[in-house]
Amino acid sequence: MTTPHDGITGSYAPLDDGRPAVRLPRAFAHPIERVWQYVSDPAELARWFPSQVEIELRSGGAIRFHGDPNMPVSTGQVLTADAPRHLSFSWGADELHFDLEALDEGRTRLTLTNVLETADAAARNAAGWEICLAALDAVDRGEGLGGPPLGASAHWKAYYDAYVEAGFPSGAPIPGLDEK
Repeated sequence: MTTPHDGITGSYAPLDDGRPAVRLPRAFAHPIERVWQYVSDPAELARWFPSQVEIELRSGGAIRFHGDPNMPVSTGQVLTADAPRHLSFSWGADELHFDLEALDEGRTRLTLTNVLETADAAARNAAGWEICLAALDAVDRGEGLGGPPLGASAHWKAYYDAYVEAGFPSGAPIPGLDEK
């Protein structure tokens, strides 16, 4: 399912093995090695990713997530680290995949795929990744100021509503809202 709505960039479709997934692409005017740093270097991740990350950057390596007020400290495993083209790791019951493709004129396409534990998290997670990737876009333009906004902000809610309207599965609990 591709989204026809202005302002959202993600798509929802199960993987070949049937697991639900959302995908969000971005293009950057930098070589693939620079974009690889955005997704693999903890100092770069701290500028846009929703949790602080400590990572052993090798297949089978450990990854630790902390510093997100809406999520407990957790650990995962690096599933694949194939610099500078692919990084994937587990995060709770989800997986994150970062696929990088060199384009013409030194540009790079990044596709973030969030493999979901349950389909009903599609709209929620896609909205969250829109916020995070907007922060990465700002970092890339030299405007990043210390990480993405966390929680269910009005900006996040607009993305969420657009994804629900686009037909993405929804209904998963929303950290910061559903606990109140």
